[in-house]
Amino acid sequence: MSSNVLIAHGDITAPTPQNTPLTQAPIAAGLSRPTVPDISEDNEPAEDETEDPAQIAGAQAAMLGLVQGRLADLVGKSSGYIESLPIDVKKSVEALKGVQVKQNELQNQYKRECLELEKKYLELQKPLYERRNVIISGAAQATAEEIEAGSRASLKDDPLYTPLPIDEAAPAAIPEFWLTALRNHVGLSEIITERDAAALKNLIDIRLSYLPSDSPKPGFKISFIFSPNDYFENDVLDKTYLYQEEVGYSGDFVYDRAIGTEIKWKEDKDLTKEFEIKKQRNKNTNRTRLVRKARPTDSFFNFFSPPVPPPEDADVDEEMDEEELEELEEKLEMDYQIGEDLKEKIIPRAIDYFTGKALEYDVMDEDEDDFDELDDEDEDGQFDDEV
Repeated sequence: MSSNVLIAHGDITAPTPQNTPLTQAPIAAGLSRPTVPDISEDNEPAEDETEDPAQIAGAQAAMLGLVQGRLADLVGKSSGYIESLPIDVKKSVEALKGVQVKQNELQNQYKRECLELEKKYLELQKPLYERRNVIISGAAQATAEEIEAGSRASLKDDPLYTPLPIDEAAPAAIPEFWLTALRNHVGLSEIITERDAAALKNLIDIRLSYLPSDSPKPGFKISFIFSPNDYFENDVLDKTYLYQEEVGYSGDFVYDRAIGTEIKWKEDKDLTKEFEIKKQRNKNTNRTRLVRKARPTDSFFNFFSPPVPPPEDADVDEEMDEEELEELEEKLEMDYQIGEDLKEKIIPRAIDYFTGKALEYDVMDEDEDDFDELDDEDEDGQFDDEV
C-alpha cells in the first residue's frame, strides 16, 4: 500500500470551467496587453531611483496573497458555464459522470483486491516473522545458513566488511532490539522520551494483522507485545487503523479513524502524565495542605490515545478556529503516518532499523521532501555548485 494514504477531512475542489468566472481576463481577451520598452541607456533607472528589493518582495507577497484569496473564493462556485450548455450537451456531460461511476467502482475493486493480496503475502511472511522473534528473544540459535546469508548481505552493503565465522551460534538474545529499532525511525525518535525508553525495553515484538474481509470497514492492526513490566498490566497494546469503505478521489484508501488500547497503568506509573505537588491554603482556617496534581505530558504512549477527527456532519468552521483545526490536522497526519511507517517499513525491515541501515533511505526521502522544484537556472543565471 502507498505510504501517502489520504486523510478524510474537508474536500478542496480545483478550479474548473464550472467554478471559474465566465468573463475572461483582459489579457485573455486581447485587451490592455502590457508592452515592453526597448532597453536603452535613456530609460535605465538611476541608482538612487532603484526600488528596494525588500519592498519588491513585500509587494509580490501581498499580490500573491490577494490572488490566492480571490481564487479561494471562486472554488466550488458555479460560473454558469455548464448551465448555459444546450440540453443535448448537458446529457453528454451527465453520461460522462455515469461512465466515471463505473470507473470508480473498478478502482475500488482493484484496491480491495490489492488489500487481499497484501493479506496473502503477510500469511506467507508469518513463519519468517516467527523465526525472527525467536532469534531476537534467544529462544533459538541462529543456523549457519542464516549467518552466511546475513554475512553476504553485509558484504554487499560494505565491501570492507569482515565476515563472521560460519558456524551455528549459541542462542543469544538481542537486548533492546525493538526499542533501538523504533528510536532509529526519524518520526518516532522525536516522541520517545527517556521515561518511555524504560518501559519500551520490555517490548518483545511488534506484529501486523489485517481486519477480516467481512469487517464493516477495511483496515489493519499493529500489536505491541510486552513482557511483564513495572508500568502497566497489559501484555498487548493494539492500534487499529480503519479505512473508509470507498477509495478516495486519488484512487487510494482514505483513513477514517484510529482506535487504541486503553492502557491499564500501575499506580504512579502513567507515562503520559507528570505529577507535581502543590501547596494549598484553606481560606477559613489558614491551614495548609499538599495536593498532588497530574498534567498531560509528551510520551510515546499517547500513540494509543489517537486524535479524533470531527464528525462528518459537524460544522468545523463554527466549532473550531483555524489554529485548532490546523493543529488537529497535523496530529491526525502524524498519527496516520506513524501507523503507515510501522506497517510498511519498521515491521517488514526491523533489522535495518535496528542496525541503522534504514536511516540512509529515510534521510534521503526526507531530504527530497525538504526541497522544492526550481527552474534550471537561479536568479543570477548560474547553477549552484553541488555540495
